[in-house]
Amino acid sequence: MSNEKKKFTKAAGIIGAFTLISRILGFIRDMVIAWFFGAGLFSDAFFVAFRLPNLLRRLFGEGSLTVAFIPVFSEHISKYGKEEAFQMAKSAVRMLSVILVIITIIGIIAAPVIVALIAPGFTGAKFSMTVILTRIMFPYIFFICLVALSMGILNVLGHFAAPALAPVILNLSIIASVLFISPRLPDPTIALALGVIIGGVFQLLLQIPFLIQKGFYFWQKADFYHPGLKKIGRLMLPSVFGAAVYQINILIGTLLASFLAEGSVSYLYYADRLVQFPLGIFAISMSVAILPSLSRQAASNDMRAVADTFSYAIKLIFFITIPAMTGLIVLRHPIVALLFERGAFDPVSSNLTADALLYFSIGLWAFSAVRIVVSTFYALQDTKTPVKMAGISVIANIVFCLALMGPLAHAGLALAASLSSMLNFILLVLALRKKLGSLGGKKIIESIAKSVISSLVMGLSLQAFVCFNNTADTSSAYNLLWIVSAGMTLGISVYGLIAYLLKCQELNDIIKIIKKG
Repeated sequence: MSNEKKKFTKAAGIIGAFTLISRILGFIRDMVIAWFFGAGLFSDAFFVAFRLPNLLRRLFGEGSLTVAFIPVFSEHISKYGKEEAFQMAKSAVRMLSVILVIITIIGIIAAPVIVALIAPGFTGAKFSMTVILTRIMFPYIFFICLVALSMGILNVLGHFAAPALAPVILNLSIIASVLFISPRLPDPTIALALGVIIGGVFQLLLQIPFLIQKGFYFWQKADFYHPGLKKIGRLMLPSVFGAAVYQINILIGTLLASFLAEGSVSYLYYADRLVQFPLGIFAISMSVAILPSLSRQAASNDMRAVADTFSYAIKLIFFITIPAMTGLIVLRHPIVALLFERGAFDPVSSNLTADALLYFSIGLWAFSAVRIVVSTFYALQDTKTPVKMAGISVIANIVFCLALMGPLAHAGLALAASLSSMLNFILLVLALRKKLGSLGGKKIIESIAKSVISSLVMGLSLQAFVCFNNTADTSSAYNLLWIVSAGMTLGISVYGLIAYLLKCQELNDIIKIIKKG
């Protein structure tokens, strides 16, 4: 295994481990919200209001800012040394802070217009509540974008733990706000918004000690403008759209869901959260971990190494996400019931959320693989190609949404997101092959075939297990816990056994990631 593959594997293990903790807390957070608010007016208002700062975080923070900054920062370290690279980073902090303050002020003032655009079906009390929550949460974009910039600096310098731990802070903050602040407020939903802001502040504070440890100080003198910022800006502007096409498609789905039955926005949100679990732990972790490695190889103009690292990552991602997709599809009903069906979240809400989860799960492999392909383009400092493909994907998503929301309601919106992401992946891979030449397609296809075969056997075993437990009382949390935990154990065991018998190299790679995580 090459040195870069070892660095990538170790980084992916660290990020994946902390992301796992974050996702578990995220589910606890959503369980608490579902228990307290159910799926109705208050939850719909919060999820729509939170969707916007969350989208801006993906667009300007974890999305375009990080993928534009890391290649240029890596290039400056390679060509000009760490001190010059740090000067550029300090200038980026200053300029970004000013831009974010302006964006925040505009967002707070224009909240009614923004809500009318992203949820045109909201009227009356629901509209007013969403506007209030949007105004409270909009400053979150200031804190999280600075966290994203810190993440880029630390990741290039070889530190991945603190940025990966940041979402844990947000989840803990929201959980605490629901449990301890909500009961003390006339409008308990306000506490959710306050929890988001408090979480954003502490997420940023978490990064500072580790930046200092690496010798980076925010407060040291630096010019407001650095020549390197021009290159970051040139890469960032198109990647605002390309890096977050999945989130844009989800936002479109949210917009259209506001015209459907009450609760539709919430069903899509909870189903998306379940898909985000494997997506975050593996796909996003790998895409974050791989970008510094690919950027170093691209800066050295070693395109063969870039293609080799891409092939290595894409095989790993399919090896993980295809069985995850299968497991979510087969176990969707008991998983949703176990996590959310309590309090105001009734069996009807559970079934409708499971319907959305089915169609989101179909596209899990595509959601995940797109992250790896896009990271490869950004390492090559090519932001135009992902933008072109993202544009086609978004247009396709709108067409799919309009065609499917009639017969399938909110579930059709989930299916549309999956189909458009599959199209995006195919277009991106064709463009990358044209740019790099051979990507090791034969070996990738062989690896995918083994993963599919292993997943089919696993899926059949899980379906038999579910049928065997079909008479169990699913209103009992203990029975649901047994079905989900035993089903996951069975699925992993069967998949691992078949993968071992088929001699999947990726199985060994995953074991190495776990050991080094």
